[in-house]
Amino acid sequence: MDAAAAARRLRAFKRWMRAHGVVCSDALRLDATDPLGVHVCAVAPLREGDLVATIPRGACLTPRTTGAAGAIEAAELGGCLALAVAVMYERARGAESPWDTYLQLLPARESVPLVWSADEAERLLAGTELDKIVKQDREFLCEDWKECIEPLISSGELDVRPDDFSLDKYFSAKTLVSSRSFQIDSYHGFGMVPLADLFNHKTDGEHVHFTSASDDSDSDGEDHDVQSAASADDQLTIENPTINPSGSGVGDEDLEMIVVRDANEGEEVYNTYGTMGNAALLHRYGFTELDNEYDIVNIDLAMVTKWCTSIFSGRHARARVSLWRNLGYSGCISQDAEYFEISYDGEPQLELLILLYIITLKPDVYDKLISVAHDLVGDEEHDTIRKVAKFVKVTNSIQSSELNGLEELPDVKRLLHSESTCSALLSLADMRETLYGSNTLKDDEEKLQACCIVSERKLYHSLVLRVSERRILYRLRKYASSRSKTKKRKHP
Repeated sequence: MDAAAAARRLRAFKRWMRAHGVVCSDALRLDATDPLGVHVCAVAPLREGDLVATIPRGACLTPRTTGAAGAIEAAELGGCLALAVAVMYERARGAESPWDTYLQLLPARESVPLVWSADEAERLLAGTELDKIVKQDREFLCEDWKECIEPLISSGELDVRPDDFSLDKYFSAKTLVSSRSFQIDSYHGFGMVPLADLFNHKTDGEHVHFTSASDDSDSDGEDHDVQSAASADDQLTIENPTINPSGSGVGDEDLEMIVVRDANEGEEVYNTYGTMGNAALLHRYGFTELDNEYDIVNIDLAMVTKWCTSIFSGRHARARVSLWRNLGYSGCISQDAEYFEISYDGEPQLELLILLYIITLKPDVYDKLISVAHDLVGDEEHDTIRKVAKFVKVTNSIQSSELNGLEELPDVKRLLHSESTCSALLSLADMRETLYGSNTLKDDEEKLQACCIVSERKLYHSLVLRVSERRILYRLRKYASSRSKTKKRKHP
């Protein structure tokens, strides 16, 4: 969209807001000059507690307010799927839709990896935390469309052309829903909230919160934060749709944007979509943040067992993992994998350290641990620090005095830093690194520095993600190397 067209659509949207009771403070300016999209700036100082916007619930596009509400309810669709149907339907109506002017302001689709070409996703996301997720997303959404959208079109409930509800249109609607919608209340569920969705995100630096007065089912009478769609789970169907106890359909209370952090004149005014790393930001919203301290890297349990098998044997790997589980440990669980998180500072998850410690135990010590394993899983299972300390005491010549006074998790982790454990961490970091291909971290850093965020948006954000993840692996190596050297100094 060129600058002149963007300016025209923004002027039309301002008129639409006035006509639909959406109030935007004179202290805010909607700016359409940025090629990356509309954003909100302060034209006067904003102070904590200021009310800067009110949005009637009836102005929101939801599965309850759309003209397709009857068909959505009859098909028992819910969550973000229902909202995607509402968006497709209102877009298909064009100028006849009450939300046409608002929808015209939005992009046709957000540039999230879901709608990148298969070649782009394969090339740009290889090795990253999004590599598998995006492929799974496409499969799931194709299933949703086949099972829910196609029958809806065939039923004749909606007076639309099949092309308006095509798989491609569904993908486009889903990108808007995932990146811009909010969970409004128990009656409306997820909804597109005009004006509120124009505030960009800033991790730990937001100026405003989006709130609503409590709906009729609440009893505390207080305001509540309205969740973005990213912070709530999708649901495909609603067996017993929630009915507003008042029977009025749309609640009386307006949604509000409240200042929670001062902003100076001229500053961009930010909202927050939650605390999440770049993989989640790129996945749901199509952007990343430099130096995001919520970034992590995952190492799959399958990679750990592959490494163990290559060093020892498959039987060794199965036996050691089995003992680790019998002691009450497990990794993080996703839909089809078990994994361990490496934090932004390069520190591995405790459960990974324990597993590597067990894998690298000498046979006689391993046998000793097996003989007392039952005693280590008991009343203390809830007390991580005491449990690990007891476990280490059994397998190490460490003195009891060294275990006294342990209160912090980092102190406990240090007990597990054997030279073999640290060597294993270095090997796993190298294995994880190979997933990114032949380019080095330095190559990616140089590409990122030369990349233009406007004309090469996909490349830019994928490089931010890759560089951040690879720097975490670099810090993991430093973590393992420094711990190994410390052990050598302490135990010559």
